[in-house]
Amino acid sequence: MQKLSKKVIVKAGKRKTSVAKATLKEGKGKIRINKIPIDLYQPQLYKLRIMEPLILAQDAVSKVDISVTVSGGGLMSQSDAARLAIARALAEHSPKLNAVFLNYDRQLLVADVRRKEASKPNMHGSARSKKQKSYR
Repeated sequence: MQKLSKKVIVKAGKRKTSVAKATLKEGKGKIRINKIPIDLYQPQLYKLRIMEPLILAQDAVSKVDISVTVSGGGLMSQSDAARLAIARALAEHSPKLNAVFLNYDRQLLVADVRRKEASKPNMHGSARSKKQKSYR
């Protein structure tokens, strides 16, 4: 008979139009973003941004495998969405990390809800700027 004691945690993170889904399960500390190991992830700036919650929770990360799938948006919003999803999954795995993440950066656990404003009719595709008028 198989043991079904492996706990799998799935958490999502959003930023602008990017959506990330992090799956955390017991393992040996492997982290993959869109099936690419975190060590090979490029550009370096975005890799470091994703690594922030992993560095803060090193002892918990060594015992779990994290797989993240990210889609939509640009590279920066994808990295922020992945960072949020990873931090939420780690916080559920070990609740004492909640305080650590909140003290470091609130954006690790709380999503940034700002979105692009919808464009209005007769405004040439922009949200606020109107057509100029001249009466003289």
